[in-house]
Amino acid sequence: MSSAWLLPEHIADVLPSQARRIEELRRELLDMARGYGCELVMPPLLEHLDSLLSGAGRSLNLKTFKLVDQLSGRSLGLRADTTPQVARIDAHLLNRAGVTRLCYCGPVVHTRPAGPHASREPLQLGIEIYGHAGLEADLEVQELALDALRRAGLVGITLDLGDARILQGVLGDQKLPADQLEAIGAALAAKDQAELASLCAGLPPSVAQGLQALPNLYGGFEVLELARKCLPAHPLIDAALADLAWLTKHLGQTHPDVRLGFDLADSSGNEYYTGARFALYAEGCSDAVLRGGRYDEVGAVFGRRRPAVGFSADLKTLVSLGPVSPLRAAVRAPWGEDLGLRAAIRRLREQGETVVCVLPGHEHEGDEFDCDRELVQVGSQWAVRAL
Repeated sequence: MSSAWLLPEHIADVLPSQARRIEELRRELLDMARGYGCELVMPPLLEHLDSLLSGAGRSLNLKTFKLVDQLSGRSLGLRADTTPQVARIDAHLLNRAGVTRLCYCGPVVHTRPAGPHASREPLQLGIEIYGHAGLEADLEVQELALDALRRAGLVGITLDLGDARILQGVLGDQKLPADQLEAIGAALAAKDQAELASLCAGLPPSVAQGLQALPNLYGGFEVLELARKCLPAHPLIDAALADLAWLTKHLGQTHPDVRLGFDLADSSGNEYYTGARFALYAEGCSDAVLRGGRYDEVGAVFGRRRPAVGFSADLKTLVSLGPVSPLRAAVRAPWGEDLGLRAAIRRLREQGETVVCVLPGHEHEGDEFDCDRELVQVGSQWAVRAL
């Protein structure tokens, strides 16, 4: 029998120091998003299952915790991703004709962890732009993502670009079963040439050659020119490569410190993305810390197919990779019934100071805050002095 205080696997309490850093970063990144013109939304943690798993959310089925609503008897789900909910808000509750920039930050819950050390309860921050089909929106989202990582204190940033249309263009008019498409995507992601060759059996030679070329199309700017030579001629591929060149040109001009690269075989989430996509990596982490791209079909199931582009990241991961922020300076004060003392403490707090009152009997305990000053009585007045 397990102890009552043990939590489920890949679920953890967030203790004071880490919680403080997460909350500080949450506030900073939401303020940053507001500076770009984003509006904050707060979708519910719980929704009807058919809404959560509609359209682009279908791929979340195995990740989603399911339960029965005791009021209606309908199936409910705990959200595993917030993007489908935000698409619903944009389509039905806001119902605007022009550009809408939205941001959010809240927990999502996964039935299984994404990796050996991943949490099943990430704190997902996301920013999305609806209503503009041009690359200007893609560029703005990528700049927002880079800004977010810088504010999180991450260094050695690499931005890898790809495009969902490249695989579509390579496949051309081939209508493959869903399980074969999934297997091809897994082989491409793993760059498993042997598995890919076996999956290409029976496909037209041009398709098979294009698929087998994709795992080698990763690296620097030379990848785009190489792709033009070894991939089949197709309007989707031409458009994708032109868009990637445009994005990297502008990012290279404004972010010379960011390492730019391409991985044209990365097809994870291709059932979700419809255009350019990107992943951000940081020093000290082999996995992407932030992913995003264009997903124009996300609102179609809600009756409004709006251009959409955005990104999401787990704040817990960002904080774990960032530098440890110093404790906030505080004022230590004695506890007492003196009205002058209580008034002095209240004034300091109104001025934004952290004042830690030492309760009776705890005068010799250590502080969780960096108390670099103390409130002392000087004559009939209370004053702050340095420790």
